[in-house]
Amino acid sequence: MTSFDTSPQLGVWRTLATLAVVFVMLATTGWTAVRQQRDASALHTSRSAWEHGRLAGRALPDLDSGPARLARFFSSLTAAQRTALTQEYALTVGNMNGAPTRLRYRANRLALLRQAAIERTRTHDSRLSPAGQQLAERRMHRYEALSAPGRQILAFDPEGSGRAAEVFGGLDEADRISIVVPGVDTDLLTFQRTNRKYSAPVGMAQALYAQEREASPSTRTAVIAWADYTSPDGLGIDSATAMRAVNGAVRLNALVDALPGSAPVAMFCHSYGSVVCGVAAHTMPERVTDIAVAGSPGMRVENAAELGTDARVWAMRDADDWIQDVPHLEVGGLGHGEDPMAREFGARVLSAREAKGHGGYFEPGTDSLRNFAEIGTGAYGSVECAHDDDDCTTDLSDTPKAGRA
Repeated sequence: MTSFDTSPQLGVWRTLATLAVVFVMLATTGWTAVRQQRDASALHTSRSAWEHGRLAGRALPDLDSGPARLARFFSSLTAAQRTALTQEYALTVGNMNGAPTRLRYRANRLALLRQAAIERTRTHDSRLSPAGQQLAERRMHRYEALSAPGRQILAFDPEGSGRAAEVFGGLDEADRISIVVPGVDTDLLTFQRTNRKYSAPVGMAQALYAQEREASPSTRTAVIAWADYTSPDGLGIDSATAMRAVNGAVRLNALVDALPGSAPVAMFCHSYGSVVCGVAAHTMPERVTDIAVAGSPGMRVENAAELGTDARVWAMRDADDWIQDVPHLEVGGLGHGEDPMAREFGARVLSAREAKGHGGYFEPGTDSLRNFAEIGTGAYGSVECAHDDDDCTTDLSDTPKAGRA
């Protein structure tokens, strides 16, 4: 989305031409030359307070003890105790894999309202430049919008440009779960857009959820707009390497590990999001049954087998998507490897007709969105392949609803 929505071929080639120089700089001066250290974030402060906190005279559980143990801890509490922890450690509870889903929604709504109040004060802070005050106002409005009643915010971190995840549908009751993994320039301010709605994570997930409900009304589905990683900022060094993807992959797999129930999970990975999914694939939990990539610059492997997953791998690209002109290679950590659309890669290649460019794969009325929904509901026999002479559904059959744990 954002800078990847247009056709920046010249910029891409200029970027690739300078990567060697940047690579040498990074090798000699280190990443700290371009990534400055930050003060402790609000989430870090909240987590630190939790680590030193007590409930009914007992220490709170280690945040790294795993989602299963944390889930058992919360199930042992009274409603009043859960509410007290939410009030005291809103950001921690709201981002805690293992905490009850609805409790996370409540905690994140509280955290968003608190952060909105902070930004409201900053809009009148004379120490800020006019641009700084304007940014504070934009963040305030975004936090207020995300905290609206009915929104299901599964993760929220205001640090830096911010991270978030939102759920559409009933996550605890879902028969099937879909996760949308977006690409570059994704942050709290671009998490949702009015203009070009379906190129932003919230619009992508809303469109997919609606299409899945239309495709299979009897299937209880849930879709997660997952922007809970720090994505690359435009067409720079970060977008040409796996650095951001490595961190994102860890966070993505941690999310899947902590999802409630046993419903199968399908990943829908757009642009650089497909790099994240590629890096994550070999350690993805077994409940991930499908990985579908759209407008992919590569998945950091030379073929689907190297992903090291039993999940089905799907790929699509619109005929007008500029990403097809980017060299699909990897040299010294720069670039993301083979084109997932290439026959030798071994993905199941889907139609993306009517997607209209790099940012249109989730637009209603497109083959791409319909295909995503068929995969998300397990209706593999209904997908439309990209080529008449290539049956992308070979050895597949529709799957029944998953049982609940």
